[in-house]
Amino acid sequence: MAVQRVGLVVHRGRAAAREAAGVVLGWCAAHGVPCTEIDVWSRDHRRHSGREEAQAAGEPDLVVTLGGDGTFLRGARIAVKTGAAVLGVDLGRVGFLTEAPACDLATALDTVHAGHAPVEERMTLTMRASRPPEVPADLGPFLDHGRGPTLPPPPTRPEPVAGDGWGVPLDVNALNDVVVEKLARDHQVGAGVYVSGRLLAAYSADALVVATPTGSTAYSFSAGGPVLSPHMDAVVFTPIAAHMTFNRTVVAAPDEPVALRILPHSGRAAVSIDGQLRGVLDPGDWIGVYRAPQRVRLVRLRPTDFYGRLRDRFRLTDAPAAATDGESAPFFRPDSCVPPDLAGLRLAPPAAAR
Repeated sequence: MAVQRVGLVVHRGRAAAREAAGVVLGWCAAHGVPCTEIDVWSRDHRRHSGREEAQAAGEPDLVVTLGGDGTFLRGARIAVKTGAAVLGVDLGRVGFLTEAPACDLATALDTVHAGHAPVEERMTLTMRASRPPEVPADLGPFLDHGRGPTLPPPPTRPEPVAGDGWGVPLDVNALNDVVVEKLARDHQVGAGVYVSGRLLAAYSADALVVATPTGSTAYSFSAGGPVLSPHMDAVVFTPIAAHMTFNRTVVAAPDEPVALRILPHSGRAAVSIDGQLRGVLDPGDWIGVYRAPQRVRLVRLRPTDFYGRLRDRFRLTDAPAAATDGESAPFFRPDSCVPPDLAGLRLAPPAAAR
């Protein structure tokens, strides 16, 4: 892709991010590519939806994020609304989503501009709700404390034919997860959880997480959920600190929606999308979470090695008992050509591409 316009999302709290922003601005100036910095933190004025941010930035076809995975998620929220690709520059601590090291930033932009960088697509989640979500005025200052203004509640999507009983369609794309969590420390969320329209169970829990495979290494993982390959589509439901025997994750097919209905005597619950508070649910309210038609487009500079990144980022170590049995080779694949019967498999890149 020849880059036409760049949207820049910078974690201004990090000196390395500010320095990298200068590299992007210099590259854009040298190549005659318009570049607009997108202020997604906005501590001194109202924050905007992803679609509004994309329009204000002139509908960029490439969004560059300078920070960690949190900064990447902010950029992806904007990029998915226009189909822009996202190039994440790794300045964080975990870095499952970011791609390019800061030292190679100019080279990475050259590669993207020349059309030599592959684009990997990831599944996102969208939502319907019993009513448009909102943050009550009495809770706004409490929830905003220490973090600045929150994002506005998700706007509704236009619908050609009203779906009677199917709820309000929301303009939401979650790359990681949708989370329903308790507002009061002493009052858990009580919710009926439905998979494919059928009651799975009623939960009393600190939080209920519906995640994508990409988000399986985020909040869901911290609660004991499984790691899923980001190259697959699935809907992952994980309860957090549930007061019941069955507290396991359920991995549903991508066409099996997950709905959560707040029970009549439950406390209020907060709804977060990719870690950003977007509304409050009252008893009787419900949300439905399902695979979105839109996908996030991630720029990749080399073949993806998700499991190598998993081992590195989580600092996985081998079982001490296995040490007496010998050492494991780092790869289980030759560097020679792949045989025809294995040609359709996704394998770790050969040594020359690592």
